[in-house]
Amino acid sequence: GLSYTWIFNNNTLRVQEDGRRFVSQETGNLYIAKVEPSDVGNYTCVVTNSEAEQSVRGPPTPLMLRSDGVMGEYEPKIEVRFPETTYAAKGSSVKLECFALGK
Repeated sequence: GLSYTWIFNNNTLRVQEDGRRFVSQETGNLYIAKVEPSDVGNYTCVVTNSEAEQSVRGPPTPLMLRSDGVMGEYEPKIEVRFPETTYAAKGSSVKLECFALGK
């Protein structure tokens, strides 16, 4: 089966430890609750197929804080070819999607 991990600024994201971040092993989406300045940086999705012993990583997706500080729900999309910067208000929640194509 497929498993999903995320790299944050070149370090594997340990989501279990803080309870603020969660990776769905069904979709690969990364959820971050209550965004903090320390969350700003580049997020990279890694999909691993344990049977084929292969892993693929997507393009890095930057997460930045919005300068206006407006609270709101945003659903950023990670595009394979056109990664865009995601802006999140401090204290808001974001979802970074991981798209895996193929088996």
